Amino acid sequence: MPVPTTFDQSATGYSLAHAYWLARASDLAYQNDATVDRQARDWGFDTVRHHDTRFTPPFPLQDTQAYTMASDRMIVVAFRGTEPKELRDWLTDSTTPPWPGPAGTGYVHYGFAEALDSVFPDVLKTLTELRTDGQSVWLTGHSLGGALAMLAAARLHLEDPRLTADGVYTFGQPRTCDRLLTAAYDRAFQGRNYRFVNNNDIVPQLPPEPAFTHVGALRFIDSAGTVHEGASGLLSGLANRAKGLTSAAFEPTGEGVRDHFMRNYLTALEKNL
Repeated sequence: MPVPTTFDQSATGYSLAHAYWLARASDLAYQNDATVDRQARDWGFDTVRHHDTRFTPPFPLQDTQAYTMASDRMIVVAFRGTEPKELRDWLTDSTTPPWPGPAGTGYVHYGFAEALDSVFPDVLKTLTELRTDGQSVWLTGHSLGGALAMLAAARLHLEDPRLTADGVYTFGQPRTCDRLLTAAYDRAFQGRNYRFVNNNDIVPQLPPEPAFTHVGALRFIDSAGTVHEGASGLLSGLANRAKGLTSAAFEPTGEGVRDHFMRNYLTALEKNL
């Protein structure tokens, strides 16, 4: 299959082509506003809104950024990720407290909850304003952005079901919530949430289980760049890698960090089309 030249705005279910374009949208979230505006319009989205906030110490992140692009058929909300080195201390901190989940369902990682809270009111306002004609709604993000996309989808569904997303695609997403919220989320988003993990990407192995767990249908990219559905056997060795993680696991030259780079997710997805 040739690589599609742009978004299929009539897309409804799962496809690797749609995953590829949502990965492109996730990658675009790392760019400046002008670049996002220009690219979104080239893709056929005539409205773009930016969601930005700044933090001050001791919060571990400097900011949260996302954007929404909308047409008369599709709305995409993409959350920006962050560099693995910036996540290292945060994700390995065993003292991080849990935070009540959306609508009091389960618990989430405190840092993720705080980061999402800073932009969620604006995202909600934007979706309410722009979804005027039943457009499909898709949430996406890489790394931290994947965690925020998943939590935003959970909040929209549990707090305002009229805005339940048609699909959520994440790339290199860390564990985000406890088993109670995971179960509620997976029931609500069965067949609509897909979590891509590239080979030995270090970020999806954190924060540690059992306090935090993963949601969604796994799509595992092996060392040859082939996408597998589920593939629990291929992941059997990853749990052991997560034990005893140190800062060395986040060295830029390490395989776990290289496999986390968004460009490697894009390369693999394009190869599979």
